[in-house]
Amino acid sequence: MDKYDIHDNSEDEFSYSLRPETLDEFIGQDTAKEQLRLHIEAVKSRREANGKEGAKSRDNVLEHVLLVSPPGLGKTTLAKIIANEFGTNFKQAIGPVMERLDLASTLTNLEEGDILFIDEIHRMRAQIQESLYPVLEDFVLDLPIGQGPGSDVVQVPIDPFTLVGATTREGLLTGPFRDRLGIHIHLDYYTPEDIQQAIRINSAKLNIKTEEEAEYALALRARGTMRIANKLLARVRDYAQVRSGGILSLEVALEALEFFGIDEKGLNAQDYAYFKALIDTFSGRAGLRSLAVALSEDERTISEVFEPYYIKQGFLMLTPSGRVATEAAYKYFGYPTGNQPSLFDI
Repeated sequence: MDKYDIHDNSEDEFSYSLRPETLDEFIGQDTAKEQLRLHIEAVKSRREANGKEGAKSRDNVLEHVLLVSPPGLGKTTLAKIIANEFGTNFKQAIGPVMERLDLASTLTNLEEGDILFIDEIHRMRAQIQESLYPVLEDFVLDLPIGQGPGSDVVQVPIDPFTLVGATTREGLLTGPFRDRLGIHIHLDYYTPEDIQQAIRINSAKLNIKTEEEAEYALALRARGTMRIANKLLARVRDYAQVRSGGILSLEVALEALEFFGIDEKGLNAQDYAYFKALIDTFSGRAGLRSLAVALSEDERTISEVFEPYYIKQGFLMLTPSGRVATEAAYKYFGYPTGNQPSLFDI
């Protein structure tokens, strides 16, 4: 069992307290930020020009947004920042548990300009996506009344709002639904320098004395992900408070990382177990289902949380014949490189 689960996607109070609240405070993702800033400023300009006569106009609200990235890169934070920038309400839902009645209740309680954030929107049932078509286009909700041949549909007007959807797998959205989300923002992994800057800012918020070398050591092991960086900072802070009087030097940081089982690439025991199963059990090539059974892990967690980083590191290839460990993976995890699957067999 891991001493520290780096793959845990739950967001505790510690991480929540460190979230930036404006675009100016948000570190990294410069292209995404500038695209959002442009759209936000354009809407604010139209609001000023329209005045009271333009109330309830779709021109007065931001176009619907789709945020796409691997987990932990700031999709929820950006959605909240959009609401903050407009000074409107932020409502949150989760795609796989959205049902028609829940959706109707949520939509009819929205006010003009509110942000409705749906996480894991790709897991929302296709029928629910379809029911949103008239809402997204015309701000009208079709409510069925009764059942059977005598049933009818009542159109309920909805105040203009902005739907912000977050997804790790854009391709699983239905095409017509995806097309109705006009602004598509893609987030990429953060550079170590961006993460170091965030660690420095968050350390100051938490009154942690942190040496620059320690900040960078944590940044290198954060897997390009702010969520993981915050979790590492929390764990290492606790270690430093108990073992070194609260001062986070490079030496203390490295001791803490070793204590929690985090290697120089940010990999932990779960990651080593993945490649041990892939290489030892399946000779370097396996299907997702087989790996999930071998690891006693959910397939979606493996494909959406574990594997994107392995691919980024060059340790894994996804092929028609399954997951394939690369020569780099064999080298890194201490296996003879002559035994990996041949590329000609893929």
